[in-house]
Amino acid sequence: MPDLIERFKAGEPDAVRTVYREHAGAVTTVARSIVHDPELAADVVQQTFVKAWRAARRFEGGREIAPWLYSIARHTAIDALRSEMKPTRGGHEPEIDRGVEAESFERTWERFEVRRAIDGLPPDEREVVRRSHLLGYTHDQIASQLGIPIGTVKSRSGRAHKRLAVALAHLAANQTGERDVVQDET
Repeated sequence: MPDLIERFKAGEPDAVRTVYREHAGAVTTVARSIVHDPELAADVVQQTFVKAWRAARRFEGGREIAPWLYSIARHTAIDALRSEMKPTRGGHEPEIDRGVEAESFERTWERFEVRRAIDGLPPDEREVVRRSHLLGYTHDQIASQLGIPIGTVKSRSGRAHKRLAVALAHLAANQTGERDVVQDET
C-alpha cells in the first residue's frame, strides 16, 4: 500500500484508478449521507477525486489515504449543499419545483369564447381592445400610437365593450348559475 500512495502522489494514472476503485464506494456513502440526492452525490464523488488528484503531492505519505479522502468528500458535499441553497445569479430566488394545475375544461372554454368574441370585433375596435387590455396602454397612449383623437379611441372602446358584453352574456349567465333555457316548440 505505501507504494500505491507514492505512485498516487506522483499522479500515476493506474494508481489514481486503483485509489478510486478502492475508495469510491465509501466516498459515495459519505457524500450521500450529507447531500441526500444520488445525482448530487455522484457529482460530489467526482469532485472529491479531482480535488484529491490535484492535491496528491501535498498528501503526507505516512497517513492513511481513506480519512483524507472522506474529509475532502465531506467538505465538497457541504459546499455542494451551500451552492444549491444560494440564490441564482442576478439576485433571483432559488428555483423551486411547483406542481402545475391543469386548467379546467370550463376555463379553457371561457378563454376560447373570449378570444372568439374579440376576433369577431371590427378591426378598429379590436385594435383598441388589444392595446388597452392585452398591452395595458391608456386611452391617451392608444390615441397617440394610432394617430387618432382620444374621443375616437373612447368611442371605439365603448362600442367594443358593448359588443363583447352581448357576445359573452352566456358566460356571465353561467357564472351566476343561470341556465340557458331552450323552449320546446312542439
